[in-house]
Amino acid sequence: RGRASKSPKARTGTRAPRYIWLFPCGCRRVRHIIAILLQNEAGALTRVAGLFSTRGYNIESLSVAATEDPTVSRITLVTQGSEAVIHQIASQLLKLVDVVSVEDMTSGEHLERELLLVKLEVPAGKRSSIDPILARNGARVISDKAAGLIVELTSSEGAVTRLIEELATVARVCEVVRSGALGISQAVAQGGAGRT
Repeated sequence: RGRASKSPKARTGTRAPRYIWLFPCGCRRVRHIIAILLQNEAGALTRVAGLFSTRGYNIESLSVAATEDPTVSRITLVTQGSEAVIHQIASQLLKLVDVVSVEDMTSGEHLERELLLVKLEVPAGKRSSIDPILARNGARVISDKAAGLIVELTSSEGAVTRLIEELATVARVCEVVRSGALGISQAVAQGGAGRT
């Protein structure tokens, strides 16, 4: 595993950021889950997204929410690329003044989950075919009304995709809402190591 860090001077009124990137070996183009901590300041998210778009990096999914620190938000995004590409992405992110840390979680042990909400139109007589599919995949019905059946699943990206495909064989898929991947490292940060 490659590791690099940089600790630039602190900005006025903020603590000194600790920058970290991690990336796996190899040159194959593979899927990466990248976690970015950034300070809650106007335009911070726009600058991160703009970096990807202006350099032609594709973002497959992106989610952002507050952390335990109200001054810091966490972006989780999914992209694809070789070690060199991920290294370049991390290097460019480190140049953004709002960024606190960057981690490619794919390089270490981590847990990954995605939330799915899917609305179905179930033909008459097919409702009984839905329940075994939901049970097999660990999904559940959260709304059962005349307007449609809404199903929820929290699982891996692959499991979410498989459920949609299975449901499409017995019902009409009217609408799909996916959160995109969320990930968390299973490693415990060492004292004073900062956020990773």
